[in-house]
Amino acid sequence: QVQLVESGGGLVQAGGSLRLSCAVSGRTFTRYTMGWFRRAPGKEREFVAAIRSGGSKYYADSVKGRFTISGDKVKNTVYLQMNSLKPEETAVYYCGLGDVASYNYWGQGTQVTVSS
Repeated sequence: QVQLVESGGGLVQAGGSLRLSCAVSGRTFTRYTMGWFRRAPGKEREFVAAIRSGGSKYYADSVKGRFTISGDKVKNTVYLQMNSLKPEETAVYYCGLGDVASYNYWGQGTQVTVSS
């Protein structure tokens, strides 16, 4: 059974940092594409960052230079380091596991609130 469990969300002031974690069980994440997405209140889910099985990393333009996706093979965990956070980035952040075409598994999400 595949499980993704996010953690690390919380309340932070604008300009602050958080590191989100996505612990994966039931699959070895390095064999798949792992992505981070977010959904703000009243908005559609949007792509944030992804790391593919070959190690290539992709970012939404809005987070380039501020967010970094990485993974720990030993812990089978993917991280999202978020720096210089903005109030408009308040959202529930989700991690997903899948392939190039789609994400098949999702975590329950972790709330990130950025105060101004």
